[in-house]
Amino acid sequence: MSDDVKRHVQEVFSKNKQAYVDSSTHKKQSDLDAIIEWLEPSPSDKALDIATGGGHVAKALSLHCGTVFATDLTKDMLQNTARHLTSQQNIEYVVADAEQLPFLDGSFDLVTCRIAPHHFPSPHQFIKEVARVLKDNGRFLMIDNVAPEDDALDEFYNRFEKKRDYSHVRALKISEWKKLFRNNHLNVKKHLTRKKAMPFPDWVRRTLDNEEDQKAVEELFQQAPAEAKSHFEINEENDHVQSFAIDEYMVVVEKHSS
Repeated sequence: MSDDVKRHVQEVFSKNKQAYVDSSTHKKQSDLDAIIEWLEPSPSDKALDIATGGGHVAKALSLHCGTVFATDLTKDMLQNTARHLTSQQNIEYVVADAEQLPFLDGSFDLVTCRIAPHHFPSPHQFIKEVARVLKDNGRFLMIDNVAPEDDALDEFYNRFEKKRDYSHVRALKISEWKKLFRNNHLNVKKHLTRKKAMPFPDWVRRTLDNEEDQKAVEELFQQAPAEAKSHFEINEENDHVQSFAIDEYMVVVEKHSS
């Protein structure tokens, strides 16, 4: 099952590699500034950015850290990103699976992963690997879309994400992430949740070329129960969905293995 999922991820991201470099959601400067502010990286730090995608976080880290390793499961994506970031001399690019990182234990001071874990078949294995490659007192910063704690809203959210992007596996609830951190000796130092406004046309076209498929996703939004329309702030004008909002979780954890 997980091999199929990973192959889907590679297909989707190879096809849309440039869209992730250009995506307004992924290159949002306020996010990148917040990552630097929360992590306070220094020139002596060695950092790892997992599932780097368009490389926005890796680039931001490279301006402050000694070395940054940017990893992605998709070679095409990584190759494209490396071409865009030729001016950053201290970024190393490694094709790697987030659930089987090719690094020794305790290799990194800082690890980041942004808007990617919902594509991972085994979040448990991913967090175990993050904890393994972090040095003691090292910090991990994650930003990802999360499902509401309410089961019905959770189901609706993951259903529309999967319909729009077949490489989507599942967005976890914050309570599930906290449990994974606790189980791997990662202490939450700082966190926030916020609503993230999404322009519907841009979002749906990023992964779906076919108009019928795009329409099917739109209809799912239009037929949503009132509670879902309210929670996800679904905005319709002239019989079309213009925008909606999802929940995003930003968290920094610190490793304490003893």
